Formats: sequence, structure tokens, C-alpha cells
Amino acid sequence: MQINRLFEIVYILLEKRKVTAQELAKHFEVSPRTIYRDIEILSGAGIPVYMSKGKGGGVSLLSEFVLNKAVITEREREEILSALKAVDAVRLGEEDSALQKLGSLFGESQSDWIEVDFGFWADGKREERLFQDIKEAIIGKKVIRFSYANVKGQETEREVEPLKLCFKGESWYLYGYCRKREDCRFFKLKRIRKLQLTEETFMRSCGGQVLRRQQENYRQETIKLKLKIAREAAYRVYDEFENYEQMEDGSFLVEIRFPKGAWMFYYLISFGRHLEVLEPEEVRKQLKDELNKILDIYS
Repeated sequence: MQINRLFEIVYILLEKRKVTAQELAKHFEVSPRTIYRDIEILSGAGIPVYMSKGKGGGVSLLSEFVLNKAVITEREREEILSALKAVDAVRLGEEDSALQKLGSLFGESQSDWIEVDFGFWADGKREERLFQDIKEAIIGKKVIRFSYANVKGQETEREVEPLKLCFKGESWYLYGYCRKREDCRFFKLKRIRKLQLTEETFMRSCGGQVLRRQQENYRQETIKLKLKIAREAAYRVYDEFENYEQMEDGSFLVEIRFPKGAWMFYYLISFGRHLEVLEPEEVRKQLKDELNKILDIYS
């Protein structure tokens, strides 16, 4: 399409500063006459493009050119670049991104108030490769196969139509149609092993915002806990709880509802000696039993 060619001509000129009409014609696989018409259109639209003849001549842009405010306001420009920085974070090293192109077109915005990285502090090469492979499968609508470990540690072989990558609660998830379960499921990327991309394609789509829909449909039995957390674990209170009361000795009282299940005990135990369950009594006893089982391992 001509509008795409016009945009790319501007980008090429921003990057190379000068190029011949013949080089542009070869790049776009059109005639030099078509390039001349494109240059006239750009010039008529207010883009400061000009042509010089003779040795060393070619098509050029004025060196100080950036996309002017008649096309987009400064506030809009900053919002676009900030949003693209977040999107660029999940490209994981890919080059020639939209952020780089629009950054050049906007004259390299000076605003640098946000930096986003969805990677891992530890070595995350395996997850990075997994992310890229799943992204390729989603875009190409290719069926994937993998081994998946559930919360109980049981591994099953899955064949999935991948629909979307989702980020929730500090973790990446794959949302897709599981042919084994004959329904859509979420798969935590850290639990996916032996991923294989097949050549089989599919037509299914995810149909809107899946995280919000999942939260609205989520109905798990919960239990109300009253916890006392030592001041040494204050950072976790700030990070993980919204409502809490700090006592005179620096400790915290927290009341919260947790989903019932083994996960609740694993989470509570993660606080070590810095957490005490005050209520209900049944949870205190169950947590004590779990701790005794851990002690048995080391006795």
C-alpha cells in the first residue's frame, strides 16, 4: 500500500539521511517514476524532503526534521512512546522494534520516566526461549505439545491451541484450548516442559479479555484468617497485604480471606518464624501438623 511505502521512505531517510531514487525503487520493487511521485506527495504534505542531482546526489530530509505537532501533540507523543516501552519489554531482545522506529520519527523523545522489564532477576534463558516459542505459535496459530506439572506435582502430556500470553500475579501464563480437557485452560509458563511446535494449524480465537472473565467466574471456597506477622517481615506485609494494623511492638495484625487448600499452608510456612496464625484454631492445628511433618524429615 502506498501509505506504508510513504512511511517507510521517511524512516529510511531518517536512518540513512540520503538515498538515491534508484535504491528506493529497488527496495520497494517499483519504478523510479513511482518514487518521484511519492517524493512529491511527501513534499506536498509538509515533509521537508528534497532531491539533489549530480555526483553524491539523492533524496534527503532536513537534518532537524521530526514529526511535527500538526500531526500529533507532544502529550500524545509521550504517551505513545511510554506505552511502546512497556510493549517493547516483552520482545526480549528483538531488534528493529516499533519503539525504535517511532523514536526516530519523533526525534528521540527526552522523556525517560518509565522502564519496564518482564524478565527475571535470576537466569531466565529457559523461560525466555519458552516465551518466544509460544508467541510464535500464537501468531502462527500452530498447535503445541508439552508436559505440564499441576499444583500436586503430577505431570501430564498436553496438546493445546495457544491463544494468548497473560501476565498475572508476578507470573506469565499461557491461555489456550486444551484438547485433553476439551476446554480452555491457563498454564503457568514455569511448569511447562518439553515444548514442541507442530505444523498443525487451528482457527480458534480467545474472544476478549480472558483474565477478567476468569476472575468473574472464579468461585473457590475461602477461609478468614487472623495473622500476627513480626516486624522483621514488614517488607512482605507492605508487598502482599492491603489491610493491616501495626502494633506498638512493630508487629502487624492482618485479617484476610484465603482460598482453602494445601497452597494456603505452603504460603503461611514461607514466613517461617515471623508469622503466627491467631484464628481460626483449626488452621493453627493444621499448620502445626504440617510443621511437624517438616521436622520429621530432619529428625
